[in-house]
Amino acid sequence: MAFIEISDEILGTFVPIAVYWLYSGMYMLLEGWDEYRLHPKGEENVKNVVSKATVVKGVLVQQAFQVAISLLLFKIIGDETGTPPTQPSTAIIIVQFIVAMLVMDTWQYFIHRYMHINKFLYKHIHSKHHTLVVPYAFGALYNHPLEGLLLDTVGGALSFLVSGMTPRTGIYFFSFATVKTVDDHCGLWLPGNLLHVLFRNNCAYHDIHHQLYGSKYNFSQPFFVMWDKILGTYMPYTLEARKEGGLEARPVKQD
Repeated sequence: MAFIEISDEILGTFVPIAVYWLYSGMYMLLEGWDEYRLHPKGEENVKNVVSKATVVKGVLVQQAFQVAISLLLFKIIGDETGTPPTQPSTAIIIVQFIVAMLVMDTWQYFIHRYMHINKFLYKHIHSKHHTLVVPYAFGALYNHPLEGLLLDTVGGALSFLVSGMTPRTGIYFFSFATVKTVDDHCGLWLPGNLLHVLFRNNCAYHDIHHQLYGSKYNFSQPFFVMWDKILGTYMPYTLEARKEGGLEARPVKQD
């Protein structure tokens, strides 16, 4: 029986999309775990102004743009011989991951922050994402198409190119970045979540940003909080139990 060989470029384009829906789907199955929710059950139906069906359609549109740009990028930079590039050593791959993370964080911080500062861009572009006052997993990429293009697609392309990673390494990096982005919007502070242990930029940190009092803070995404710290837009928080059950991320006043 013959097997069809799928190129790393194709896998790097479509695997992160599959990861997005599988990982967010897992969180949707766990949303009934009330004691770990950052918002009371049903609050999204009250505070969010778009339906979940609208969110799904919006994310699919953005992912279609990502596929088109990704395939175009690989066509432009691809090797005409069709020979996959040799994978570097593990140490080099780790360095490439770190560089790609820093590039993505830097790009997204400044574009994201500017979309809040510029009233026109916020009203007509970025406010679409903030219609989800109560974030949930599969709404992580619910953005205006132009924002999705600038923030995620261009940011991802820059991370890939500057880090010098191969398409095969890109499969793992963009799958990891997808997991991290979905996790930041999941609205569940689950025990044992390693992403919450390893990264200060997590679902509680980003939940602060989605609230009215935090809209000018915690712009960093998806990995580190360094730019918020450096440029004074960092808002710390505490996790406190709600009387009705569950948890709440509450801002802490800084000295």
